[in-house]
Amino acid sequence: MTNNLLKGSKITLTSFKEEYMNKFENWYNDVSFLRNYDMISAFPRAIDELKPMIDDVKKSPDKFIFAIINSDDNKFIGVTGFEDILWNNGAATIYIGIGDSSNRGNGIGTEALNLTMEFGFEELNLHRIQLTVLSYNTPAIKLYEKLGFKKEGTYREFIHRDNRRYDMYLYGILRSEWEHINKY
Repeated sequence: MTNNLLKGSKITLTSFKEEYMNKFENWYNDVSFLRNYDMISAFPRAIDELKPMIDDVKKSPDKFIFAIINSDDNKFIGVTGFEDILWNNGAATIYIGIGDSSNRGNGIGTEALNLTMEFGFEELNLHRIQLTVLSYNTPAIKLYEKLGFKKEGTYREFIHRDNRRYDMYLYGILRSEWEHINKY
């Protein structure tokens, strides 16, 4: 267990604040971001459409959202959290989105997801964390496997993009597997 829950060497996870909405709106108008972040059509969204979505997460008993803040310059660079928490089963779906491409591929996603997993297992007392990822998102797949997630299934030809069908993979990690990887 870490002494600084939600704080790593490169980033800190904080509450999602109103001041982040403009940047969040920019990401929701970036098709390449949306095509990796969500399964719905990459449809641009305005702040007035995004604010109720964030408010819903904040009020929900089965969802959490964190803002990912760069420790060097204190800038908002992404979101992570949990949805579909089944408290009685100790299971949840994790997600992450790093907004600007300049913040991808440099370890920020690894650190943010690892901190989120730690929060899930240590603070929320989860037994299982799962996620879904589209088959064409190879950087995300490498990240998830590096952190110990195991491929558990395939939703064949799940999504239609650019006149092609792509599979969606289900990945999961159990608390015991995470503890084995993160021995203190």
